[in-house]
Amino acid sequence: MFRALADPSRRRLLDRLNERNGQTLQELCAGLAMARQSVSKHLALLEAANLVATERRGREKLHFLNAEPINAIADRWMTRYDRARADALADLKQALEARTMDDRFVYITYIRSTPERTWQALTDPAFTRRYWGLALESDWQVGSTVNWVMDKVTVADGGSVVLAAEPPRRLSYTWHTITPEFVAAFGDEHDFLQKASAERRSTVTFDIEPVGELVRLTVTHDGFDPGSVILGGVSEGWPPTLSSLKTLLETGEPLALG
Repeated sequence: MFRALADPSRRRLLDRLNERNGQTLQELCAGLAMARQSVSKHLALLEAANLVATERRGREKLHFLNAEPINAIADRWMTRYDRARADALADLKQALEARTMDDRFVYITYIRSTPERTWQALTDPAFTRRYWGLALESDWQVGSTVNWVMDKVTVADGGSVVLAAEPPRRLSYTWHTITPEFVAAFGDEHDFLQKASAERRSTVTFDIEPVGELVRLTVTHDGFDPGSVILGGVSEGWPPTLSSLKTLLETGEPLALG
């Protein structure tokens, strides 16, 4: 990963994805003093370093920034060394974790776990309470509701439902809405909640793939309105939540986020 980041051209490509995620090769080439073949090679190196994720949409191949490797460095090293020695890395981490500018959020992490154990961590309320701070209650059958049990409120509006359930490889469900009960419990940001409550439902999908002794967990959160405020919120919320999930599965204890 450090070799991938050492090249200024590759860092510039990451900057451009940070400005607007989900770009094609042609879009990333625009305005750069590089041949298309050179940009393609740089993107391949960034993808191999897990700093860029790709997705096919018809004939197009879209490129997405993946901040997880930067998070992993921060989790392991930032607390061990003098902050002044890590200013450059901290600045890069902050840039990479800026709000997603496209209509989706994509995050990839590798966890020393099994697909079955990872599936359990995503669906068992006892697990989700430990790393997420809330319980997701469902029988995890397609069409079943998902109730969100938080410390202050339970969101059970009937619209958060399971869209796909293929244990232990794929899980997808619609996100909860901002209910009046939610507003009453977390109503300290009136403008945000007012805008969020008017947005359509989004969808989160978890893809679990075995990779040797690891699993590759890809989280895709999409279906947002243009200019979505909820997208900004989940883009900030997912990285620490997934880092805590990874730490719990690998060490038995969730990440201390408080």
